[in-house]
Amino acid sequence: MAGEEDSIVLDAKGLRALAHPVRIQLVGLLRKYGPSTATRLAERLGVNSGTASYHLRQLGAAGFVEEDTERGNARERWWRSVHRTTWFNDPELAEREPEAALAYQQSVAAHYTLRTQQALNGLRTMPRAWRNAFDMSDWALRLTPEETTALYGELAAVVARYRRDGPEAAASAPEGAERVGVITQILPEPDIRAASPFPADAQEEAQAEEGDPA
Repeated sequence: MAGEEDSIVLDAKGLRALAHPVRIQLVGLLRKYGPSTATRLAERLGVNSGTASYHLRQLGAAGFVEEDTERGNARERWWRSVHRTTWFNDPELAEREPEAALAYQQSVAAHYTLRTQQALNGLRTMPRAWRNAFDMSDWALRLTPEETTALYGELAAVVARYRRDGPEAAASAPEGAERVGVITQILPEPDIRAASPFPADAQEEAQAEEGDPA
C-alpha cells in the first residue's frame, strides 16, 4: 500500500510540516471533500480564514497541497490535496527527528479522537443500520515484535480488499454506500516489571500484617 502513486512517504521536511493538528485536519478535509478555499475550510475547522491560509501555504511549500488554478480566480484561491494517503514508516527518521515525530503522532492522535467524538455525537441521528454497524473495540494480546508486525500486515490486507473512498468515489459506489473510517492503533505496552495492585507502602503494610504476631 505504501507504494501507491497517490501516497506520500514522510521525509524530515514533511514530518515537520505536518506536526500541527490544524494541518492534519486541512489535509484530511481536502482529501475527503475535494478542492476548497481557505474560507470554507476555516468554517469547517472553526478557525479564522487567515489561520487556514497560513497553514495551507505551509502545506503547499511542503508539497502536500497545491493551488487549484482551474477553480481559482483573482478574489479566491482554491486548494487541493496532492496525495490520497500519508505514510510514516521510517524508524530511522523517527530516531533522527524525535520531537517532530512525537508532535506529528500527537497531532494524528488528536485528530482520531476528534473524529471518534464527531461520530459519537451523530450516532443517535444515524439510520439504525449504521448505528448497528458502529463499533469501538480493543483486544489485549501478548505478542512478539515479529507477530505484531505480521498482525498489522494482515489487517492492512483485509482493509485493502474494500472500496477506497475519495471525492470522486461517490458517483460509482453502490446504492447505500457511505464513507466509513477505519482507524487502527497497534499500541505496544512493554512490561517494566510485574505490576503490583497496591502502592509500595500499602504492600509493605500488608506483608507486615501477615507476619507472626510478636
